[in-house]
Amino acid sequence: MPPTGGMILSNMGPTEKSRKIPDWLEKELLRQEPRRQSLALGDTAKLSMRQHHRGDFGNKLYDLKKDAQIQQLFMKIDYTSDGKIEWHEFCTYMHLEYKVKEETVRRSTMATFTLPAKIIPLSRGEPVLKIQAAHDGTIVTVREDGVVNYWSPKLQLKNNKNVFPERHISQTQKRATDFVLVTEYDKLIIGTGAREIQIYELSSLEPCCQISALETVPLNLDYCCTGPDKCLILYGDTQGCVNIIIMKLFSETLRLWKKSPQVENMPNISLDHAVQFPNITYLRWKVHQDWVSKVKYFHSIPAIISASNHKDSALVIADIRQQMNDVFGEGKPKKIQVPSSPQLRTAGDQKVFAVGKGVLSFDFSKTENLLVTGGMDKLLRMWNPYMPERPTGILKGHLAPIYYVCIASEDGHIFSVSRDNTAKIWNIQDQTCLFTAHPQGSHIEGELSACFYSSAVKGLYISADSLALLSLQTKPQHKGRQVVSHCEPVLCCGYSEEFRQVVSCSEGSVVKVWDVHTGAQVFEYGCAHGQAAITCMAFDSNGRRLVTGGRDGSLKMWNFNNGECLKILRAGRRCAEICDCSYLKLHRSAFVISVGWGRRIDIYSDSIEESQYNQKPKPSWQDDVRIGHKEDILCIAHCAPHLLTTGSYDGEIIVWNVVSGRIQCRFQTPQTLDTSTSTCVLKNTSVVSLIFLKTRAFVTELSSSAWLISSGCQGYLNFWSVLNGGKFITSFQDSHSKQKIVKLALTKDDSLLFTADHVGFISVYDVKEYALHPEQKPPEKVNVWRAHISRITGLKIIEDDHLLLTSSVDCSVRLWNVHGHFIGTFGQAESWSIHNPSSWKQPDVPYEVLADPLSMPSHPILEKEINMAEFLNPQ
Repeated sequence: MPPTGGMILSNMGPTEKSRKIPDWLEKELLRQEPRRQSLALGDTAKLSMRQHHRGDFGNKLYDLKKDAQIQQLFMKIDYTSDGKIEWHEFCTYMHLEYKVKEETVRRSTMATFTLPAKIIPLSRGEPVLKIQAAHDGTIVTVREDGVVNYWSPKLQLKNNKNVFPERHISQTQKRATDFVLVTEYDKLIIGTGAREIQIYELSSLEPCCQISALETVPLNLDYCCTGPDKCLILYGDTQGCVNIIIMKLFSETLRLWKKSPQVENMPNISLDHAVQFPNITYLRWKVHQDWVSKVKYFHSIPAIISASNHKDSALVIADIRQQMNDVFGEGKPKKIQVPSSPQLRTAGDQKVFAVGKGVLSFDFSKTENLLVTGGMDKLLRMWNPYMPERPTGILKGHLAPIYYVCIASEDGHIFSVSRDNTAKIWNIQDQTCLFTAHPQGSHIEGELSACFYSSAVKGLYISADSLALLSLQTKPQHKGRQVVSHCEPVLCCGYSEEFRQVVSCSEGSVVKVWDVHTGAQVFEYGCAHGQAAITCMAFDSNGRRLVTGGRDGSLKMWNFNNGECLKILRAGRRCAEICDCSYLKLHRSAFVISVGWGRRIDIYSDSIEESQYNQKPKPSWQDDVRIGHKEDILCIAHCAPHLLTTGSYDGEIIVWNVVSGRIQCRFQTPQTLDTSTSTCVLKNTSVVSLIFLKTRAFVTELSSSAWLISSGCQGYLNFWSVLNGGKFITSFQDSHSKQKIVKLALTKDDSLLFTADHVGFISVYDVKEYALHPEQKPPEKVNVWRAHISRITGLKIIEDDHLLLTSSVDCSVRLWNVHGHFIGTFGQAESWSIHNPSSWKQPDVPYEVLADPLSMPSHPILEKEINMAEFLNPQ
């Protein structure tokens, strides 16, 4: 336990404290004396003494920095400000901090599918063999009976054709086994059960040629372009062999084959004759002891990866660099005839992965150096491709054999689909399941036959009884150059003087903590009020605890440095939205006060004796129950020691004595003149912001002057006297935008009033001498600028009146100096220093504000109505 003074003593030795002098400090020390080109007598000793002094100064600077960090950590743990912490408090704080940080990382990597899936019914027929995407985004599917369908990315049917010729009813119908797209040459290759590889024009589906008389049935195909007019066509067969056709001069070879004799209207050449061409090399390797379930060539390795259901040869990575060099290298390539039996690979040319019950599907990512396999045992295994001995991770969760696996390295995700039509999204780094789409939610029914993930569409295509698209939900991307602090609208912000930190809360119930000196994010935690938005916030008198109010009707008290919820404050009679809250210190007692749609003032005691985690408010004031507000209370303001004012939706303002609970005075927002009709019409008079001129409070000679400022409609600001029953003093209109004022802020001496309106403008007025008398001119407008492109939700003057903090529903939290110079947006890539203007954001206006049409300056010529007759007839 640290001493009662609140300091944690450091027990570091002198060796640990010794540090290299920072570059910036060394430069400052060098500037202290003018430079010389020569070394004078005595300089050596002087330099030695200076170096010793620098070392001492560097150590002292390091000690001060370390002590400040320890002091900050102590204050974060000692949120009750009692000057001491116990060991269990320290352990609890650290545990919760790291737990919330893990949750923050998990939330940032969350990915979900939009449910239910988009379903396109398929006509009765054979199942879809495979799904692939063409270079223009067209989705291509091929059925077993040879029907080829072209779909748009959103699954609108564009074209279809049966490429197999019709046969007599007594003849066996030809069956397709697999297909692959050759987009570089606009070709479609289909394998058939008749031991053929057929090549079609991709655009017209007209037959080009076919290679027949293969050794066995080609179960699965792959293709890769390895260079200009060079390619590989490979297929796995029923004998566990991997067959490779290496082709040079691909276009010329197909042109020659197209002149071959036709079989069933298809130019035909047997494999024996095809390999006689000088541009063709054929390889056949015995790799597996069972049917090949999948084969694919990866040019980045380069190697062929193939899989089967045989345990001891479940997956094999075969290096073919030597064969590629023999064929495509300089000199005459070695001619390989069609062997009577397949060749065996040497152990040094391949890596064999043994997996119980074999492998049905796999994928490889060179970027992640990751190989993922899935099979009959319902497990996803993650491998280092160069270490086949054991997997680096096992992902459990599927309840049926895994049919499809895809690595989306650009998003850090793995997609998998099992035979029961369950699709899952996994995080590569955490090896955790992010989302599961069950068939009950996706509405995908029937026997699974094909899957394909499109990174361009960000969607997973699944074929069963129907063709379905599971679209990946992504976070909304802000247009253009807009820098945001939150992913959702920011509804409130505040500043802790104790930690010199900014706290902002969003509609997504996320609380973020920022360093005001650099703009960097310090901490974040989500689900503060479940899924409900956080509408308001306040700090305790020490600035170490945070109170948030939400649309769920509850208040929560936090240690915001580690995300620990200390208390839940809720009125049991209702769950009405909280609109505003305040922390009030009265003598030795402290209270949390909230207002909202419940139309009552709820007061909660904050004391050490109040140990309940779930706390209810104190009994309501009698005046509040009998003659209080009749509409929703939208805002609250406090003036020490005992005045409290509230404003409601119907424009009523009530000033309360918090000691007696009695109403001191009440006002009704005045009506305004509708300039369009020249009549007095009551518009939206709701009071959304209130503030006290505290330097005038309880000053005898200023008893008749205005103490209280409230917002009105059309940019009006109303000034009220509070003593002697209270009365309306005066008002003025912000003539710039004439929009409703939503936030107010005053400097400590009440000389400058900052206002924020509904469209993002901030105006500054000199009110030091204003409203001291009933009749006077509007105050001088000192400055005006546009801070946001949407409604401002937070306005705070901080750091001894030198800085201004703003937040908005445009998802940003920004820092300005009080003269309107733009320092930066919290969350931007570049850090700033509030003491170094050269590090502030340039230009002085955020880009989206500068480009917004409403930011354009007004001009009499632009506002003047144009009479076209003047232009048509100048005379």
